[in-house]
Amino acid sequence: MNRTTLSLIAGTTALAAVTGFAALSAPDAPGTDTAAKAAAQLPVERTSLLCPAPSTSDLAETSYTSFTPVTKGTGSGGKAELREAAEESADADGENKDKGKGKGKDDGKSGEVKPTKPVLTSKEPGKPVTGDSSGGDAPALVGTADGRFAPGWTVQETTEVAAGTGRGLQGVNCTAPDTDFWFPGASTDADRTDYVHLTNPDDSAAVVDLELYGKDGALKSAVGEGITVPPHSSEPVLLSTLTGERQTNLTVHVNVRSGRVGAAVQALDDKLGGDWLAASTDPSGSLVLPGIPEDATSVRLVAFTPGDADADLKVRLASPSGPITPAGHETVHVKGGMTSAVDLGDVTRGEAGSLVLTPTDRSVPVVAALRVVRGKGDKQETAFIPATRPVGTRATSADNSGKASTLSLTAPGAAATVKVTASAGSEGGTPVSKTYTIKAGTTQDIEPPVPGGLKGTYALTVETMSGGPVYGARTLTASEGGVPAFTVQTLPDDRGTVAVPEADEDLSVLQR
Repeated sequence: MNRTTLSLIAGTTALAAVTGFAALSAPDAPGTDTAAKAAAQLPVERTSLLCPAPSTSDLAETSYTSFTPVTKGTGSGGKAELREAAEESADADGENKDKGKGKGKDDGKSGEVKPTKPVLTSKEPGKPVTGDSSGGDAPALVGTADGRFAPGWTVQETTEVAAGTGRGLQGVNCTAPDTDFWFPGASTDADRTDYVHLTNPDDSAAVVDLELYGKDGALKSAVGEGITVPPHSSEPVLLSTLTGERQTNLTVHVNVRSGRVGAAVQALDDKLGGDWLAASTDPSGSLVLPGIPEDATSVRLVAFTPGDADADLKVRLASPSGPITPAGHETVHVKGGMTSAVDLGDVTRGEAGSLVLTPTDRSVPVVAALRVVRGKGDKQETAFIPATRPVGTRATSADNSGKASTLSLTAPGAAATVKVTASAGSEGGTPVSKTYTIKAGTTQDIEPPVPGGLKGTYALTVETMSGGPVYGARTLTASEGGVPAFTVQTLPDDRGTVAVPEADEDLSVLQR
């Protein structure tokens, strides 16, 4: 498979969604018909994404896949581009906005900063584009999509590391910039080397506090306060430099005081490989963690509640045949402000599964993630599954390659029907769609449809057609010297549309 080679330098990237403007209207008068003024769902007009620097290993081989699903109601214009995070952006005329004061490349004559070239540019919605990089110098990337490329824009970063700490397959969805992130499942254990990657896409510096919570509560760390992330740059922060305590299970809270960043945790293990730990969904009383592989040999649940109140949670496994209560792990108690961890062993017992957490009594907001291990002995590999939002209207997973991809879908409540569409391939192929019914309380691992005449990689888009909420995850696998390498990415709603209220009056200029 031919892919455009990217020339990259060290850094990290992040992505964020920006919606169109909503029209304002006066409050409804009593007795008016509000149905005619119901908010319309319109495609977003601009989306931003950030991808972290993939690896410092000279043996790393990284691929990037950019994809936008076809969305009704968009125009014919727009573009989607990824650029190096450390470079200044250029305006529409190709001239740099911050001449003479950025970090870009100098032409040696005028002292002005030259605009950077995109490292990856999408060509059309419905068809992925890919790029590669090798070694440990690949930077973070900052991406922006607008027009017809904005709704549902997805970028996947996948890295294979042949040997050393973190060897195996590492994957992450490039994410939107935000101001608040929770990462249960991090560690400062002796075998772990965990970094929090912070990427700032904006023109002003961001100021970030990193808070660590272990089994006994907050860890003291003065150096985690007020971390400055310069404009258009990325900062990897080694967790072990923030505290002298060795903690096997940690929760990391990224709190942005000013500005916004993209954040992801790279968890590298000397013995168990490594992967990216994506942020858990916002704290909630009930959580779903989808896509535990059927051959998982070890599963660890790490949970944290940000408040002072304790949380008591029912633990259920949504299996192919229905909900199961894991023997000996019917509930989990999470003390307020403390990280709790429960080793569930081979909880799936050879079947696909998703973990469902619900309150036993009153609802207390919780964040959670799973550390999943495949293989045995010195042939083990690790991946992480954070609690996630439902698929909702639509969710997309990029960088699929036929037999190496498994799609896991769960309906923890009512049964649901979903449509799965395989896009055209990056180098050729015809899209194909298939409909699936997910029974209530079950998880189904499906072999996703493959485009006809596939060449290159393709994207999978999942749409909820009817029924209850569906949660999903995609697993990529590879063979690395007998190690069952794998990585799991969840499938939250892409938020490709925005509710726009109708105006009470047509304020356009009248023609006489």
